[in-house]
Amino acid sequence: MSTKPTPVTADAPKKRLTTSAMIASIAAEGQATRPAPFGHGLVKLAESRPDIVGLTADLGKYTDLHIFAKAYPDRFYQMGMAEQLLMSTAAGLAREGFMPFATTYAVFAARRAYDFIAMAIAEENLPVKIVCALPGLTTGYGPSHQATDDIAIFRAMPNMTIIDPCDAIDIEGAVPAIAEYPGPVYLRLLRGQVPVVLDEYDYQFELGKAKRLRDGADVLFISSGILTMRVLEAAKRLDKDGISCAVLHSPTIKPLDVETILAEADRMDRLLIVAENHSEIGGLGEAVALALLKNGRAPRLRHVALPDAFLDAGALPTLHDRYGISVERICERTKGWLNED
Repeated sequence: MSTKPTPVTADAPKKRLTTSAMIASIAAEGQATRPAPFGHGLVKLAESRPDIVGLTADLGKYTDLHIFAKAYPDRFYQMGMAEQLLMSTAAGLAREGFMPFATTYAVFAARRAYDFIAMAIAEENLPVKIVCALPGLTTGYGPSHQATDDIAIFRAMPNMTIIDPCDAIDIEGAVPAIAEYPGPVYLRLLRGQVPVVLDEYDYQFELGKAKRLRDGADVLFISSGILTMRVLEAAKRLDKDGISCAVLHSPTIKPLDVETILAEADRMDRLLIVAENHSEIGGLGEAVALALLKNGRAPRLRHVALPDAFLDAGALPTLHDRYGISVERICERTKGWLNED
């Protein structure tokens, strides 16, 4: 979110300009938000679930787990900057009957702790909930912190359920749902002041279910995460140009709700656009395309996703526009794809 620089006069001191490259918020200016829905949701759930414990690798403040730590200090474990130890400890606690919520950044879980998650958690099908901030392109730090390949990595891991929530409402619904689920879960976390979007659509999170948020005759968007937020806004703008868009939100990436996707794809002849905050390799787009082809469907299919590349560092609005996931670029690309026909 850009700001105008303060004019400098002879009498005014020079103000140091700052950059938004380090800001992970994806809320638009004036958009309604809720603070730390994961942290507050976990505290609420823990009131009736004494088995719930929280662990982090030196990132409690940056994954909103500090709220849980303050409420339940005797059920919180600070593991330091040691993600492999974090996952191994979570596995051990799960074996002893606890319900561990382990938080870190998505890049650290997917890349640094992969083998420990695979061997200690997934192979044993333990109920560890891995909740990770900075998914996809939600930080301007650059490739060291942008988890553009995390879904691809965890989709290939047996027993792993994957959730990519859209907003605060999705996160609040997902926390108790994944706690009830008996196996391991990877949840992509939006942290801090998280936008509220789905309150307009009579929506409730259900594990493993995709939900149609709006109907339309020309385009069907199938989306997850913050791209659901973006395509909903794009659909409103495209309406003004006479383009009618449906939006099917699929917060559960694995297992995919194939039945609902097929039903929506069969309803009418529409351009189908899969939109995700992830690399074009190995994410929701490939999962949807494979499901359609395996079931004999071949719709007109296009993909809004991040490129198969290491992305630049910088301010998020600039990066989102550069890589095609801003509302403006989604509208532009949708019109172009429709004109191809």
